[in-house]
Amino acid sequence: MKSIETISVHAGARIGTAGVVNALELSSAFRYIDEDSQPYPRYFNTPNQDIIVEKICALESAPDGLIFASGMAAITTTLLSLLHRGDHIVFQNALYGGTHSLASIEFEKAGISYTFSPCDARSLIEAIQPNTKAVYIETPSNPLLDTVDLESVAKITGPQRILTIVDNTFATPINQNPVKLGVDVVIHSGTKYLGGHSDLCFGAVVSSAAIVERIRQKAVLFGGSINALSCHTIERSIKTLAIRVQRQSENAIQIAESLDRHPKIERVFYPGLSSHPGHEIARQQMSGFGGMLSFRLASGISPKSFLKRLELIVPAMSLGGVESTATIPAYTSHKAMPESHRVKLGITERLVRLSVGIESSSDLVDDLVRALGD
Repeated sequence: MKSIETISVHAGARIGTAGVVNALELSSAFRYIDEDSQPYPRYFNTPNQDIIVEKICALESAPDGLIFASGMAAITTTLLSLLHRGDHIVFQNALYGGTHSLASIEFEKAGISYTFSPCDARSLIEAIQPNTKAVYIETPSNPLLDTVDLESVAKITGPQRILTIVDNTFATPINQNPVKLGVDVVIHSGTKYLGGHSDLCFGAVVSSAAIVERIRQKAVLFGGSINALSCHTIERSIKTLAIRVQRQSENAIQIAESLDRHPKIERVFYPGLSSHPGHEIARQQMSGFGGMLSFRLASGISPKSFLKRLELIVPAMSLGGVESTATIPAYTSHKAMPESHRVKLGITERLVRLSVGIESSSDLVDDLVRALGD
């Protein structure tokens, strides 16, 4: 069994070429007469697309997969492929804003019902109805880093033939492998950690061959495919995934511990802290606690002024890059979520989400402390 570091570098490599880097095939038209395969970009089967799928499948221990032009393309196509009119799905209530909007805006039109459940295995299981076809989990969640016991959920959904779908973006396959815990479908916004350099936009889904084929049929119609040049850059990025995520995880725990002691921080949300309610779950099902954390500023501190005082950490909307970024989810990723729902979840205007990069942890702590003021 090869290590995750080795898989990151070598999975998907094509033997028989002189170069150590796979060839970039920019063509959108391929010969088909007397050929074993008939590649076409929108069919998700070009050589460079296949290389990325093979690499992500190896990392996630999944048989098959698809790569999309964005994370939302992966989420939308997956859910609308696996759910039909009359079906019901259980979502955890702490959810990426785009996924929440997809359900609240589009599902009623499609005749699909849904329930938002608290972020724990028991509540998710109790929300299952006779027509439930899937349970959708995001662990750790965006932006409060809630954790869900995946194995406990899968033990209940599996025998009932209810699909368990997990957004593994924050954990990455370096820190968490949902398939090994019994999960059916794993989704990534590759724009974040898989890309890792804040210069790519893509998504991925992996599962069994049968489930992926169901998703592929809808994907071909929706047309959310990705070009060869992006795939080539994605391959380069994933080769360093393990060392990037390991460094980001090491930095994040040091920063979380430092902020947890700071008098101007009301609360820190990070599963690596023993005080985090999901710490034991994360410790059991994750090999590292990840590079994401959130914290609530004490009353009286202006979040926008705090972000403007940062000199090293960049106020930016995305996450997962080698550079540290910070944002206020209430104004960005979760802006479209109804305010009442945001506040109920604890996503207030004083909540800051920090994506920890690979810089020196001491430099990052100094930057945060300086921005907090005396």
